[in-house]
Amino acid sequence: MERPAIAGGAPVRETKLSYGHQYIDEADINAVCEVLRSDFLTCGPKVEELEKRLCELTGAKYAVACSNGTAALHMAALAAGLGEGDEMITTPITFAASANCALYCGARPVFADINPRTYNIDPSSVAEKITEKTKAVTAVDFTGQAAELDELLRLCHEKGILLIEDGAHSIGTKYKGRYVGSIADMTTFSFHPVKTVTGGEGGAVLTNDAKLYEKLVYFRTHGITRESALFENEPHGPWYHEQIDLGYNYRLTDIQCALIISQLDKLEKFAARRREIVERYNKAFLQMPQLFVQEEIPESETVRHLYILRIKPETLNIDRKGFFEALAAENICGNVHYIPVYWHPYYQRLGYEKGLCPNAEKLYQEIISLPIYYSLTDDDVDSVIEAVRKIVEYYKKNI
Repeated sequence: MERPAIAGGAPVRETKLSYGHQYIDEADINAVCEVLRSDFLTCGPKVEELEKRLCELTGAKYAVACSNGTAALHMAALAAGLGEGDEMITTPITFAASANCALYCGARPVFADINPRTYNIDPSSVAEKITEKTKAVTAVDFTGQAAELDELLRLCHEKGILLIEDGAHSIGTKYKGRYVGSIADMTTFSFHPVKTVTGGEGGAVLTNDAKLYEKLVYFRTHGITRESALFENEPHGPWYHEQIDLGYNYRLTDIQCALIISQLDKLEKFAARRREIVERYNKAFLQMPQLFVQEEIPESETVRHLYILRIKPETLNIDRKGFFEALAAENICGNVHYIPVYWHPYYQRLGYEKGLCPNAEKLYQEIISLPIYYSLTDDDVDSVIEAVRKIVEYYKKNI
């Protein structure tokens, strides 16, 4: 049963406001139509153009476009050499793909806890989880804030481990003045519609390592290469190619690449608007002691993909579920990011148990994702703030 607006009053807005939404303009539509009228719908020039554009943006030496963010993570895990008996450390506060990519390779995900103030993976917890079996660490830039990359790189490289940065949330974010994508051993991006830029779907892996780049390219395309230097046999003719490993069909179409390229033209203004929204939310919510505002490390110049509202349950006569429902009654549609990965039934059947990461589990029970995207108007943002304030005022405890 849907919760009515507080005290039976009218909701703060008449229409539903979703937590995320893509922004598509005529330039995007024209870019896609241009490809539809061209000779190549896939395996064409737009793929290389997108890869070049991502390198120019981030400063990475190499980029490999692929079908989605999950494919990017799988390719990165394969390139890192993950296999049977290996372990990969990651955070539980992420979409399941960040951990699933290890399982795809036959390896085991190991979950490190988060920093309870920034919500990103805690390097000290990572250090505790490293064993002789650890082959890689996958750090997620949760909400768009860069993980503590310097410390994570130091930990990984001291042990001969690769750092994979899951940058699905963080395209456009800088860490110590350098763009995400140029820092970790490999960085993955996602271009899902709720991300900062979109191709409908799409992903990419960026690296500065030529050998990793070679592996990523052939894992994307069936393990097949046309590079003669990699052939094991004498070519039969100019058409010749060889499958040198077991790869996948993780190609991205020229149609999607064209849309992503056009979206990248708007990244600067997308980023600026998201920062404006975060600033407005933070200013309002910092005045409410019943709420906790996510902290940012000074090294991260963040482009926020998500805005996380965290309640302090001990100060309210309502829990997170009730707060979520109360927002919905005010026509503010939130979401929750994320259920700890190892809480899912599949992971429970693999032997993972609740209690592994106390900070992550507590966070999950207190958070709601609020609307944040380029096309939100100031009135939309004000209505979100007003709805939150209305709920807090109604349910706050007199302590």
